[in-house]
Amino acid sequence: MSARRGDPPAAWRARLERRVLAPLARTGWRYRLWILFLVAVVAWAVFAYSRQLGRGLIVTGMRDRISWGLYIASFVFFIGISHAGTLLSAILRVSRATWQMSITRMAEFITVVALLVAGLFPFIDLGRPDRVFNLVRFGRWQSPLLWDIFAITTYLTGSLIYLLIPLVPDFALCRDRLGQEAPRWKRRFFRAAAVGWEGSPGQQWRLHRAMKIMAVLIIPIAVSVHTVVSWIFAMTLRVPFNSTVFGAYFVAGAIYSGIAAIILLMAVLRRVLHLEEYITRTQFVNLGYLLAALSGVMMYFNLSEYVTSGYKMEAGVAFQFRQLMTGSFAPLFWLYAFGGLLAPALVILFRRTRTIPGIITASVLVVVTMWIERYFLVVSGFRVPLMPYAPASYAPTWIEWSVLAGAFALFALIVSVVVKLLPVVSVWEVTEQEEWERPAEVVQERGWAPAAVSPSSGGEP
Repeated sequence: MSARRGDPPAAWRARLERRVLAPLARTGWRYRLWILFLVAVVAWAVFAYSRQLGRGLIVTGMRDRISWGLYIASFVFFIGISHAGTLLSAILRVSRATWQMSITRMAEFITVVALLVAGLFPFIDLGRPDRVFNLVRFGRWQSPLLWDIFAITTYLTGSLIYLLIPLVPDFALCRDRLGQEAPRWKRRFFRAAAVGWEGSPGQQWRLHRAMKIMAVLIIPIAVSVHTVVSWIFAMTLRVPFNSTVFGAYFVAGAIYSGIAAIILLMAVLRRVLHLEEYITRTQFVNLGYLLAALSGVMMYFNLSEYVTSGYKMEAGVAFQFRQLMTGSFAPLFWLYAFGGLLAPALVILFRRTRTIPGIITASVLVVVTMWIERYFLVVSGFRVPLMPYAPASYAPTWIEWSVLAGAFALFALIVSVVVKLLPVVSVWEVTEQEEWERPAEVVQERGWAPAAVSPSSGGEP
């Protein structure tokens, strides 16, 4: 992991701490300008939503026949991004994959932020958001909508716990290392957040134990959440959504888009925070392999879905196929098929393009086209007539586009702010793994002490 393995552990760790803790102590004018821009975009989105709140959903492109549009498509998209973060981190921890130590926190963090942003869209989609509590007070427990509320709440709670537990040693590090160069309120925050951590063997054992338990628990929770999201569609009486594979299809799509989002966030933070020594080509290539594998899984699910439904061609399916394959949604559909599924896999599978820029390009394609897939899935499904009348049309208005831009700006704003509050790399995990992986003969020859606890031993003292 280290670019300079010949350095003594103390020097290597000191360099890691300086690099990771530097953003927490200093703030430049470029950062303030970036925050100002994001706040302006969010403010514009709030203004657009205020127009919708005052005049109702008539200011959007949604009507009675197409009642789900840009908002619900974006809700599914952000929920999907959230799944790969904690889910990927948990799977890699359980499988003891050591290469991911420097990016686990970014993966766990993207889950929480994406869930917070996704949770706004169901409220935005309501014409009367003041009545949202009636869903709980008078809701039908048989409704997948109610299941979705509890599933997302459970996942958000578990993801927050899973994010905060490994942060405790790094909070203590910030408490001990950040001196007068950090603001007083930050020093007080780190002191309280460290909850008395001193790094004793007993504390380390309990920390590893808690992380193992949460890693095992969070995997089925994450899978269940996007399965429930898919049931909102699959249990609706509409022909295009009448599929029993939607649960597995949505989970695979969530992991697919989520891995791409992690790669993009990793690339941005690596460049901005100068983490090239700790986030290397290894992390990009390994995540790229996962992305290519999920691309194959998504191709299989799409082929299975469209072949089986197209072979029977039940009532309404023919209309759905025409509008996707040759009709108004054909450009979006084929862009998704070739640009979002085939092209990323080819970029990663060929050695010449399996570089950091190539993997980033593939990730951009995946993120963009997976949002497009959510969009035409929702809108084209509602466009299929339920009765013999002319199909309705839908086009998002400037209000909807403004709210969507505000959602992405809010996502970036939360990430940008928290980067100044939390270490984006888990210093104690990276150090632990680095020292444990040093060759034994080098440690013995130079008189270095190995790490006291093996990351793969579960922290047994």
